[in-house]
Amino acid sequence: MLSKLPSRFGLHPNLQFLRAVGPSGDVRRARQLFDEIPHPDIRSWTLLITAYTKNGFPKEALEVYDELRERKFHPDQLALLSVTKACAALGNLIKAKGVHADVIRYGYRSDLLLGNALIDMYGKCKYAQGAREVFDNLSAKDVISWTSMSSCYVNCKLPSEALITFREMGLNGVRPNPVTLSTVLPACSGLKSLNLGREIHGYIVRNGIHDNVYVSSALVDMYASCSSIKQAETVFNSTHQFDYVLCNVIMSAYFSNGECNKALHIFDQLQKGRTKLNHDSWNSVIGGCMQNGRTDKALQILHEMQQSGVKPNKITITSVLPLCIDLGSIRRGKEIHGFLLRHLFLEDETVFTALVFMYAKCGDLELSNRVFYMMPKKDTIAWNTMIIGNSMHGKGEEALLLFREMVSSGVKPNSVTFTGVLSGCSHSQLVDKGLMIFYAMRKEHGVEPDSEHYSCMVDTLSRAGRLEQAYNFIQNMPMKPSASAWGALLGACRVCKNVEMARVAGKQLLEIEPENAGNYVLLSNIYEAAKLREEASEIRKLMRERGIMKVPGCSWIQVKDKVHTFVVGDKNNAQTAEIYSFLIEVGEKMRLAGYLPCTDLVGQDLDAEEKEYSLCNHSERLAVAFGILNLDGASSIRVFKNLRICGDCHNAIKYLAKIVGVQIIVRDPLRFHHFKDGLCSCATNDLEIFAGTSSMRYTQHKGCPLRVANS
Repeated sequence: MLSKLPSRFGLHPNLQFLRAVGPSGDVRRARQLFDEIPHPDIRSWTLLITAYTKNGFPKEALEVYDELRERKFHPDQLALLSVTKACAALGNLIKAKGVHADVIRYGYRSDLLLGNALIDMYGKCKYAQGAREVFDNLSAKDVISWTSMSSCYVNCKLPSEALITFREMGLNGVRPNPVTLSTVLPACSGLKSLNLGREIHGYIVRNGIHDNVYVSSALVDMYASCSSIKQAETVFNSTHQFDYVLCNVIMSAYFSNGECNKALHIFDQLQKGRTKLNHDSWNSVIGGCMQNGRTDKALQILHEMQQSGVKPNKITITSVLPLCIDLGSIRRGKEIHGFLLRHLFLEDETVFTALVFMYAKCGDLELSNRVFYMMPKKDTIAWNTMIIGNSMHGKGEEALLLFREMVSSGVKPNSVTFTGVLSGCSHSQLVDKGLMIFYAMRKEHGVEPDSEHYSCMVDTLSRAGRLEQAYNFIQNMPMKPSASAWGALLGACRVCKNVEMARVAGKQLLEIEPENAGNYVLLSNIYEAAKLREEASEIRKLMRERGIMKVPGCSWIQVKDKVHTFVVGDKNNAQTAEIYSFLIEVGEKMRLAGYLPCTDLVGQDLDAEEKEYSLCNHSERLAVAFGILNLDGASSIRVFKNLRICGDCHNAIKYLAKIVGVQIIVRDPLRFHHFKDGLCSCATNDLEIFAGTSSMRYTQHKGCPLRVANS
């Protein structure tokens, strides 16, 4: 008798198939072996569907189920259960409804196991109505049924219904388990219901469930969401398990509360522990650092993540792309784009959209457009991103064309869409087209104009110098006029030298946002230009009494692998002597070409020569000079500024671009200026520089990057 089979006989296809669909099996090999089975039974079909789902291929699992149905097989309970889980993993509502119909067709309407799976499936598909229908049709309900229904409501952003279901569960004598409690606590978070959260916390303590890591995590999140960070800390410190799930939650709470160092301390402890960090931990701390303006630390942790052998995923990428925007680092953005291409992440709409926005904000609208039109499917957010991108680059006509293309493709515009389109009309002085779009919002698209849309129209009219019409537009707003609307009007008043209207707009602004230094500075400068020294002095005195400090302007530029930052009168750069020497030399050429310094923009009581020197020291001009000195064969430079570009610097950079023969792109918080051949993309309209919803209002753009930072 042989002790073992000869190797030439091999295994029976059915046994090989069972091995292939096992926990560590090869799903492709499993499919090949399945196809070799002459007459696969329903169990084989079920195993193959389950294998695809468990290995992250729910779409293929559903295709196998479709094949099963085409071959006239009648699915049993386990087959239906396996395909229900596939639908849940994919989140495909159409397929989910089809599977639900099959469950009813084959007589399993009241089956508890399948019913619970269907409720979970609809929850993952965010379809509360379908889940409730299944729930109500169950003749008997267990704790899983109630938990799944509550979870569905939470997933569907219906926290009140989730809490009602939780209460009904108790009234029906069903005791919640740890999964129920960790599911319903996020509903308290969503409603900011601290008292109810405390009640549930009391139940957890009384029943000895507080050591469950998922329950503790949900409690920490609930307290943090309800702005009770101290109680969140207490729960975290009383938990005996130092689990990365719990640590991720407390780190997110600290980051949201602006306590970056505490979050980083927890992360350091995690790194020193034996538990290998997963993507959630890395992404949580990278995103938190970005949220708190710690771009240098975010870069360091991204590097550590890769050094530890963890590859960035889609969430990591969408977290770090804003870093490229903050630093204006298109080079790093392209590196990330290359990473996405190599790892086939570009099927994801969120990643695609983040790339479109990154390229637009880093000053390369052409690349942004190219990525946008590569997208196989474009949702409302993608269209909005591209429209806003064109608007911020002063491409109002292109923004309008995109809007029409969006509507023609069947995608419904929303409030953000119209903000983007109207902003484009404002930047390109398309007053009549802007008014047409504004009045079509409600009538043709069912979108009610809000204060942002009204402010955009005030901005549009102000930029065109139609101050009376802009003022009347503000007066007729159905809601209280915003600071943006009054700010647009005040900015235009300076250029049009309309002191009386400036006085009205300034008074409103100082009441609406008394902490905004830009309003005081602009109003004071208007009075100075009108020789109303006493009123200008009063405004500056009021500013001092209220302790209002001007946000210092800073500009930055990337040269090779470093970002160099400049402030007004900066002399800390290694090439300081060369920068100032270049500005003096090119200044003579600019005067010969017709440049006249606009010294009335300097509100200080200085003589003409001092005023001119003061203008030469502005951060954007220093950054542009540095960029020109380090061109190294490039045909363009990109400079980024945290405040609106100075009017005289705007004029000077036009001359610089023409004399040096390069394209100079400057981004401020509101828009891009493309300087080439002595012209700017904003059509050389002084109102473009001084008017606007953010005009001279000292809106800081995420702060300045480090003086010299790796990008």
